[in-house]
Amino acid sequence: MFDIGFSELMVIGVVALLVIGPEKLPKVARTLGHLLGRAQRYVNDVKSDINREIQLDELKKLQSQVTDSARALEDSVRKEYESARSALEAPARAAAAELEDAAQQVAQATQTPPSPPATGDNTGKPAA
Repeated sequence: MFDIGFSELMVIGVVALLVIGPEKLPKVARTLGHLLGRAQRYVNDVKSDINREIQLDELKKLQSQVTDSARALEDSVRKEYESARSALEAPARAAAAELEDAAQQVAQATQTPPSPPATGDNTGKPAA
């Protein structure tokens, strides 16, 4: 954090002893320790909040990527389904149309009565 060596700390301690005095120095040191502890906790809280925000942003990005991938997969599956459906529907409709035509032809053939045999001569006069 700060580049302070042991000799510099000793100088600060001696100056504090001369300025504050030996009677108040322990109380001041204790108060200073509490303030430094609070400052460290505050810095750690801010760091953890920043890390949480970064993780939240990363999770949101990941969620949007997964959502986009899911939509792309859904679109791909839907297109494949539609192409398979159209590939199967066209021959099925043609076969159904052929069956309907054949059924109509069979129905017409069974509904048409055979023509009665001709009686009499071929002159067109009724037989007597």
